[in-house]
Amino acid sequence: MTTEHPIADEVLDLVSIALSKGENYMAYNNSLYFIDKADVHFFSTKEEAVDFAESNLSDCDRFSVLHFKSVKDVLSQIPYGEQISQQLNLDPDANGLYNKDGNDFTDALIDHFESQQLSLFNKQLKTDVMNNENLQYLKDNIKYMGFGENMYRELERNLGEGKAEFQLHFAAEINKKPFEATLNFRKSDSTDMYFFNNYNASLEKNNGEKNEQTFYLNKGKGVTAKEAYNLLDGRAVHKDLTTKEGQPYKAWIQLDFENKDKNNNFEVKQFHENYGYDLKAAVEKFAVAELNDLEKAKALMQSLEKGNVQSVTIEKDGSSHKMFMEADPQYKKVTMYDSNMKMVAKESLEQYKSGIDKGSKEVKAGQENDKKKDLKQEPKAEKEKLEKKNGQSLLPKKRESKGKGLGVS
Repeated sequence: MTTEHPIADEVLDLVSIALSKGENYMAYNNSLYFIDKADVHFFSTKEEAVDFAESNLSDCDRFSVLHFKSVKDVLSQIPYGEQISQQLNLDPDANGLYNKDGNDFTDALIDHFESQQLSLFNKQLKTDVMNNENLQYLKDNIKYMGFGENMYRELERNLGEGKAEFQLHFAAEINKKPFEATLNFRKSDSTDMYFFNNYNASLEKNNGEKNEQTFYLNKGKGVTAKEAYNLLDGRAVHKDLTTKEGQPYKAWIQLDFENKDKNNNFEVKQFHENYGYDLKAAVEKFAVAELNDLEKAKALMQSLEKGNVQSVTIEKDGSSHKMFMEADPQYKKVTMYDSNMKMVAKESLEQYKSGIDKGSKEVKAGQENDKKKDLKQEPKAEKEKLEKKNGQSLLPKKRESKGKGLGVS
């Protein structure tokens, strides 16, 4: 007697995903009455599937291998419960309307029932697959934007409710400052797909004031949670942006806390590449030890571009100082802080400079002086060369006076 296997809905979802990945061989545990998602494994080749099945034989497990090109293939090859069999009409003789002797009307009616039921089944399956893909897409979205994985369960619950829109809430403390965000999701007007459109972020400063801003996403990309924190804390962030016409460009962005737009958001100042801010040159003005290591130097630049206050080691005149710096594109410099995060005054910065600027100026000045010296000497050298060649001077001789007194040139 053939064993019947009720199949979990999750297994059918996995079958569809495997098909999309080109995995057409499935090994399933044939010793179980109910086949769950943990009891199936998918492979690209028959050899891999057979090898897995043979390696997992035991008193409790017995794996069988089947090849499939559709969900229906799987259902037709795995013996399953009688009730499901009747629902899917995979055995036409089990249908009391079926006429073995041949009745065109009855056969056509059964074909209609079968195709209608299969259509509904495929539609439901397609919906389930799309919902799973949408869920995974939104999970990746949330994670990429820096909000972690703790909201996944709440996300899945909201998607299952099918509301037109919903919100998820995020809270954290960064550098002893409360940072919160409300993530806004909305269902498409034309499909069942949901999208993560924007989030409202707020940061409570040490003085008790709270800065708030709405950040928008474009095709799943935008200002990350950490970048939003840095912007709300007053620093600048370097971003890849696009114009209204869709042209990409790079720019530093910074919130203007003195001005707000019609949506009560702070205005955003932008410093484009042609503004002339060179972060690398600004950092190199200081004796930063991390610049001596390519990997550390790269990490330093990336951190500053994200708007972070980055720790650095200043090594000069045999002494080492732990300090912090942040990018300041508006004034084309970096801001320096001491080990206690107290800003270093302008008049005190010289002691931390690398000396590259001063040395470069001295070299350049020396080169200019040498050039001027060469230009002055060139006519005299040329004159001596010609005199030697012709045996006489090409300049007029001095007139000699035959009278008394001083000679006149």
